[in-house]
Amino acid sequence: MLEYAYENTEQRIFDVTPLLSIGKFSELRDLSAFNTVKVKFDTIEWSNKLDIDPEYLYEKSIKVEI
Repeated sequence: MLEYAYENTEQRIFDVTPLLSIGKFSELRDLSAFNTVKVKFDTIEWSNKLDIDPEYLYEKSIKVEI
């Protein structure tokens, strides 16, 4: 799971689990690889150069009610 916030303070949660069986995303099953996640511009990215399209990330995530 990724929990993140936008500049407008909207908080969202994205479940990465469905992607972990697809190609190079399976590398992220290793917690140390998963924990290399960072935000680069408007994209979530890992050190193995995988990233998630911002529109997909938003569409597939759930808004957290504060």
